Amino acid sequence: MRAVVQRVSQATVSIRGVVRCSIGRGLLILLGIEATDATEDLVWLSGKLARLRIFSDEQGLMNRSVGDIGGEALVVSQFTLFASTRKGNRPSFTDAAKPDVAIPLYEAFLRQLEADLGRPVATGEFGADMQVALVNDGPVTIWFDTRRRE
Repeated sequence: MRAVVQRVSQATVSIRGVVRCSIGRGLLILLGIEATDATEDLVWLSGKLARLRIFSDEQGLMNRSVGDIGGEALVVSQFTLFASTRKGNRPSFTDAAKPDVAIPLYEAFLRQLEADLGRPVATGEFGADMQVALVNDGPVTIWFDTRRRE
């Protein structure tokens, strides 16, 4: 799994011009699922994100997690995180999991993150053409890859 995580002051997902969900202060998580991903990947990533200390404490240091600040999370599926541009200029997405593999793992990730955070998580719609609007706070953007555990 790959995730691009942004610390946001707000984020919104719209589909066909209709707002599906929005969050205030918290994490926008763009999540890509690879064909070889498994349960241990989503458990590791969810735990890492729930405990990730990227929110400021009283001294201005990034020392608090999204849970510590009572923040929200929004997860958007994004198979393009597995784009390969090794050959030519048009990306190939052959490493991204097909929907029959990706959807169950995506749904399991959502359940795991909700359990790790102790609150509901907002979501986009798997496979939909979405418009994602956000205000990146900082800016803070961090990339994760479960194969590299970073």
